Amino acid sequence: MVLADPRAVVPLDNFHVPHALRRLLRRKPFEITIDKAFSAVIHACAERESTWINRDIIDSYTRLHELGHAHSVEAWKENKLAGGLYGVAVGGAFLANQCFIA
Repeated sequence: MVLADPRAVVPLDNFHVPHALRRLLRRKPFEITIDKAFSAVIHACAERESTWINRDIIDSYTRLHELGHAHSVEAWKENKLAGGLYGVAVGGAFLANQCFIA
């Protein structure tokens, strides 16, 4: 099994959106959805040369999603899945893994 390293923590209390990102987001190049394509996101994230996401992980996260504990955020460009993240909500935290698809 390959573990993701390093892990990132994004503290939201002082989060700053850089000017270039703000400009990009104003152009709205992506449609963002939540829980629209959970299965597609986790499978796309698993389709890498080196990954820890195996069948057991996919099945476990899918079950958590069915129970309302795991969620996905999808980025769509021209009606095609371009990227996303999936993760588990625990208390006030959302522990997520992301990937770029297109």
